[in-house]
Amino acid sequence: MTKKHSSAQESYEYVSRQHGGYWRHAFIDHNYLYNLYFPPEDFFQHLTQHIHQLVLSYPVGQSELARLVGELIAQPPERLVVGNGAAELIKIIAGLGRKLIVPVPSFNEYANVMPAGQVVEFALTAPTFQLDVDAFAAEAIRSEAGLAVVVSPNNPTSLLVPKADLIRLADKLAAHDCILIVDESFIDFAAHRDQETLEQEIDQYPNLAIFKSMSKAYGICGIRIGYMLTANLEFAAQLRQGLSIWNLNGFAEEFLRLAPQYKQAFTVSCNKVKDDRDNFFAELQTIPGLIAYKPDANYIFCRLPDHGPSGPDVTEKLFIDHNIYVKHCQGKTMAESDRYLRIASRTPAENSNLVAALHEIVDQEGR
Repeated sequence: MTKKHSSAQESYEYVSRQHGGYWRHAFIDHNYLYNLYFPPEDFFQHLTQHIHQLVLSYPVGQSELARLVGELIAQPPERLVVGNGAAELIKIIAGLGRKLIVPVPSFNEYANVMPAGQVVEFALTAPTFQLDVDAFAAEAIRSEAGLAVVVSPNNPTSLLVPKADLIRLADKLAAHDCILIVDESFIDFAAHRDQETLEQEIDQYPNLAIFKSMSKAYGICGIRIGYMLTANLEFAAQLRQGLSIWNLNGFAEEFLRLAPQYKQAFTVSCNKVKDDRDNFFAELQTIPGLIAYKPDANYIFCRLPDHGPSGPDVTEKLFIDHNIYVKHCQGKTMAESDRYLRIASRTPAENSNLVAALHEIVDQEGR
């Protein structure tokens, strides 16, 4: 192994153990899932101009944060709980004493935070990975789950659960003291976002809550903002009790204060992400034997050819030989997890470079 490859191997092993800080390493990140085209540059200029106040001053507390998010999404603040990313809120629900059911594969944190014996994993099966909401509801009722989580669009599959199905699911669970949490962190990248979000139906379903990580759609992973929206004020109060008095910093507060003036720029940025993603999807379909699932989010779920390298092997080769990092799905709760990749869409040039690298790896190894 050459010195260059040895160094790249060491870097790969280090990076693959991390959960962030990628900007400190010189590689192209097709792993993490965020909007490359937002926030606009004048937001960063504003932060620079106010850096002293933002660092030296106490930020506001929960009631004002809820007001700010409420202004952004046109919802009453009493329906909102604002977290240090959605991850903080996910951690809090683990302490509510309710059993949780979640379709898998999905975002692992929902299952990971739960106490032993308090999580039920409902398998999504190949080749479609579609959620059968009626079977899911039946299993939630049978297992006496108090929380049912559906990530839509799902992570890692990038597949949306239709709004009508989610409403039917909420109805089925309502009589069984089961709260439906729909994680809409990637909904802004869906083709028909306004028709698929449940935000405007929230007051009709007291057993419904929406979780949203703002990091993904708004491109603010380092600032850490997430929220829960629900008309169930008792459930909202339970989550608020788990928050610290200053759970968000001044940079997050300042983003929320400025965000309403960037609504048009945000819409334009999401449309650009969707266009890039759709073109990326078309390019990935040119790789012989690779199955790319039609995405609803800003990333694409792929199955590698059966007689080629595994997901971990492809991920390592992409990093060491091409300086590109993607997410393999080995370890996800699914059959043959080592055959799948989740690939974030980036700029058109970066997406094309990745497709060319995959062609080289898959074609050579698959012969």
